[in-house]
Amino acid sequence: MKQIAFIVVLMLGVPGVAWSQVYRCDAGSETHFSDQPCGDDSERITVRDNRIGGSFGQNLPAEPEPEEADDQSGEPGKEEAEDTCRFINSTDLRRYLVREQVVKGMTKEHVRKAFGRPPETYPTPQETWVYQTRYYGNLYELTYVYFRDGCVEEVVYRKP
Repeated sequence: MKQIAFIVVLMLGVPGVAWSQVYRCDAGSETHFSDQPCGDDSERITVRDNRIGGSFGQNLPAEPEPEEADDQSGEPGKEEAEDTCRFINSTDLRRYLVREQVVKGMTKEHVRKAFGRPPETYPTPQETWVYQTRYYGNLYELTYVYFRDGCVEEVVYRKP
């Protein structure tokens, strides 16, 4: 009984061969695949690893360009834009849009997808979109979406 337990533990501890070789053999009009060479015309096939993973870099924000140390142009709006606009990963963004939520850092297009076209817009002193929430035909809530540099800076919900 101890020998069987030892063999089981040993087999669980030894990793198996990840990939075996695959060979392609053409015999006239037929093609065969085998784990061993099947003739002089056999061709070794490379099987790609299809495990889940990889690079999801296409969804990352663009790399910031390196700034020169002596460049002190003093653009006041540039720092504000970086603080206002933030990266929202795709999973969170989809969750917000499905729940019809708007959060700081979203673009105008994201707000349109979540809330629709704004019934009221005010360009000054700060661009503001106002949405109305109605229940049973009565005005229930007003949602104010404030933008700075094309991104949501603040969302305020108010009772009328």
